[in-house]
Amino acid sequence: MSSSKLQLPADDSVLLLVTHSNLATFSSDIRVSKQTSVEALKEKLWRKTGTSVASMRLKLLDDAGAMIADLDHDDATLASYSPYSGFRLHIIDLDPSSLTSGGWLEDTSLVEKYKISDEAYDKLDTNFRKFKEKMVSKNPTPDDKEQPDNDMEELCVNIKVGERCEVEPGAKRGAIKFVGRAESLGRGFWVGVQYDEPLGKHDGMVKGIRFFECPQGHGAIVRPEKVKVNFPF
Repeated sequence: MSSSKLQLPADDSVLLLVTHSNLATFSSDIRVSKQTSVEALKEKLWRKTGTSVASMRLKLLDDAGAMIADLDHDDATLASYSPYSGFRLHIIDLDPSSLTSGGWLEDTSLVEKYKISDEAYDKLDTNFRKFKEKMVSKNPTPDDKEQPDNDMEELCVNIKVGERCEVEPGAKRGAIKFVGRAESLGRGFWVGVQYDEPLGKHDGMVKGIRFFECPQGHGAIVRPEKVKVNFPF
């Protein structure tokens, strides 16, 4: 008893790189059957690039960039030009008024930017400037330059070097190692703490200035409002 086998047609397609005369940064791959006509190929490329079929001229180049053929017969099949995967189809757009000419699709500096005057912008019911002002009014952020030199000094009256403390957030326990001004960090008063555990960021030296000494990773300098004192050893 004879058996029959399903015969599948061989894949005669090729994978070609596509480049364009007016689009320096454009490159794309297209897989196409060798039995495709040049005209049908142009239809596919028109959808990819916007160059019309009537204005399109195709060149076939090998993988080293050497010229193989002009695809100048619309009725001819791609197979008649002996292409191989890895070859390149280069599109030449012959239309001087084409959408792709002049760099319009690639150089955004050629696109006229929409501009609006400050007066017209301020008249808009909503804009980013108004939104930002509204958010700042709800959540004012103090400017460090406006902080007085004695800022938070009153909070330091009961904070003494050597005392036990707890620092928020996180209820981190430690000992006071420094109380005073630290101009390199900002105006006002600061408190240096040596944590019991390595929860800090340094060894008491910040921005090249030694404020106190402690093991590496145990040191922190915080605002006095975050410090609570009189905790037991």
